Amino acid sequence: MGGDRRYGDDVLAGNWRRRRVVPEVDAEPDLVVEDADSGFCGAVVGFESGAVTLEDRHGRRRHFPLVPAGFLLDGQPVTLRRPPRLPAPQQRQRTASGSVAVDHRPARVAQASRIWVEGVHDAALIERIWGDDLRVEGVVVEPLDGIDDLAAAVAGFAPGPQRRLGVLVDHLVPGSKESRVVAGITSPYVLVTGHPYVDVWQAVRPDRIGLRQWPRIPPGQPWKEGVCAAVGVADPAQLWRRILSSVHSYQDVETPLINAMERLIDFVTVPSQ
Repeated sequence: MGGDRRYGDDVLAGNWRRRRVVPEVDAEPDLVVEDADSGFCGAVVGFESGAVTLEDRHGRRRHFPLVPAGFLLDGQPVTLRRPPRLPAPQQRQRTASGSVAVDHRPARVAQASRIWVEGVHDAALIERIWGDDLRVEGVVVEPLDGIDDLAAAVAGFAPGPQRRLGVLVDHLVPGSKESRVVAGITSPYVLVTGHPYVDVWQAVRPDRIGLRQWPRIPPGQPWKEGVCAAVGVADPAQLWRRILSSVHSYQDVETPLINAMERLIDFVTVPSQ
C-alpha cells in the first residue's frame, strides 16, 4: 500500500512510551517546595526518621517521606534527597523582650521622643529587658524623681508630632494619687500608662527571688523598707541587687508591666506622618 505517509511507517514509533525523568534535588536548608499530595508549601528545616521537615510561612511544621516525585519545585515534580552533609539549623536569636534580634545593626542616634519612668530602679529594670529594642529605635529612657510635678515636666518637654513622650507610672490604679496626677495630662502626643504594683520591685515575679508572694505591707509604712524587714534583709540596695540580678527576660516580670512598656514603645516609635 503506497497511500498517505504523513504519519510515517510506524504509528507506534516515537517517544510516547518513554517514562518522564524526574530530577533529584538536594533538600538544602530553606529550599521552598510543595508536597505534591497535600499541597503543603514550606521551607526545608531538617530531617526526622527518613522524612523531610517543612515549615510554612506561619511557622507550622510537617514531616513528609522522601518518596520519588513527591514534591513540586517551581511547579515541577522533583525527588528530594537528603544532602550528604546538612548544616545545623540556625536558631533565630531573640532579645530579652522576646523580639527578634537584629544582627549587626548599630544603635540609632537618640530620637527626640522619650520614655520617662519614676526612678532609677524602674530605668534599670526597663534597660534589662527592653534595652536592645530601645537602642535599635533610638529611644532614651529617663528616670524622674517621682511624678508629683509631672504636668510641669511635660510642659517643659514640649511634646509634639516629632517629639512624643511616653510615661510609665507605678501604682496606676483608680483612686490612687498617681491616677489623679495622670488625669491632668491631655496632650495627644503624650501617653501615660503603668502597672498596678506599689513599686516596680513588685512587678518582678516573686518566685525569681525565692518568694511565694510579695509580703503584704500595711498602708502608711514605707513599702521597700517593709519588704526588706519581712524577708530579713537590712539594706534595700542589697535586696534590689538581688531582684535585678534575677531578671533576664520578659518572662521574669508580670504581664501588666510588659503590656505597659510595649504600648509605650509602640507610641513613641510611630513613624512621622
